[in-house]
Amino acid sequence: MFTDLIPDSAPPEPPAAKADAKARFLRLLETALANATFAKLLLSKYVGSEAQLDRLMVREVLLRGERQLSFLWRYQTRDITKNHPVPEALAILSELLGAQFHSAHLQTQSEEVQLVFSRKGRPSLRLGKVPAAALPIAAELKGQAGHDKEKLRYLELSRPFWLDLGVTHLVRAVGDEKAQLVPAMSRKWKQINKFIEIFSAALKSSGLSDSPDVHVADFGSGKGYLTFAMHDWLRAQGKRAEVTGVELRDDMVKLCGAAAAKHQMTGLRFDQGDVRSYTPLRLDVMIALHACDIATDYAIHFGLRAGAKVIMCSPCCHKQVRPQMQTPTLLRPLLQHGIHLGQEAEMVTDGLRALLLEAEGYDTQVFEFVALEHTSKNKMILAVKRAQPLSAARRSELQAQIAEIKRFYGIREQELQTLLAA
Repeated sequence: MFTDLIPDSAPPEPPAAKADAKARFLRLLETALANATFAKLLLSKYVGSEAQLDRLMVREVLLRGERQLSFLWRYQTRDITKNHPVPEALAILSELLGAQFHSAHLQTQSEEVQLVFSRKGRPSLRLGKVPAAALPIAAELKGQAGHDKEKLRYLELSRPFWLDLGVTHLVRAVGDEKAQLVPAMSRKWKQINKFIEIFSAALKSSGLSDSPDVHVADFGSGKGYLTFAMHDWLRAQGKRAEVTGVELRDDMVKLCGAAAAKHQMTGLRFDQGDVRSYTPLRLDVMIALHACDIATDYAIHFGLRAGAKVIMCSPCCHKQVRPQMQTPTLLRPLLQHGIHLGQEAEMVTDGLRALLLEAEGYDTQVFEFVALEHTSKNKMILAVKRAQPLSAARRSELQAQIAEIKRFYGIREQELQTLLAA
């Protein structure tokens, strides 16, 4: 996950180090590349003259056996990718830092490094450790640096159910007929595969990858893209998958149920209902993407009550907390703008959810995820149950942090906390 700032708990660099902050940052980057611990790099706060350029994202790739750094130049309306040999890439980054980008965030397998330039161009460096909870999944997703990873697909387009869901269509050639991806579904197909990539890493981190069977509930399953994908992928791993899509809309339930029955997909079913009333016999993984407002809290609470080892949520809307928030005096100049206040409410809401999940014994991550429904709501909360129970001291510390955040913003009620208390 890219972030703009290392947590405040990370100690600032001493004054003597600040004078050489840029050089030290580049040395840390070069060391991470040499030690094969480099994860990703983000340059932001662009101050150059190029119109609509927003940020630069850097990752490592392998091209024809040569290690290179892939530069993804992200503009407001387009992306441009260019690959450079490592020495050349380091030289380019050295020129960009401070001159065109005033913020750089480096993440390695064990460390986060933030380089920030002030308005006067003075650099400062801050260091922080990557949370232990993020390491297993981060390492799993990193995999090989090869360029083929960009083309890696966890699912097979040839599976016949994709035809029923409108993801593929039949293309007829002389004496042959083949399923091909519908062009308009290209982006969604990549997103579905990205979800399965994260899903597979979460299963491995939770220990469920060693289980012969996995029970999954997908709330708000809609047209069933993810529900079918999870079932198909789990079955391909040799597991006795029991996957249930739960959806309020009866037409979607009938459509998906008919496709599952048509192709005799054992262990895949679709039920009409919602997270507040549905009760499965067993639940290992709870999925709820784009659950509006406090529906996300109900979904998380459901996963907690059911003892799910993996909880994956993509929140949508943050209406409960925003009206309660009393803007602290210091932040009023920043939060006087509606868009900033909305972003702050979103951060506080999902931050509290993550802390509450951690207090319940889960390793929790909040990160950007490309939305499956082409929406700007592209955040995911991923929680994996710890093998060892949380200590009483750590639980008390987390509860104190939650109470202090609520006090700071004047928040009287947060739905997940209320459900847990009840």
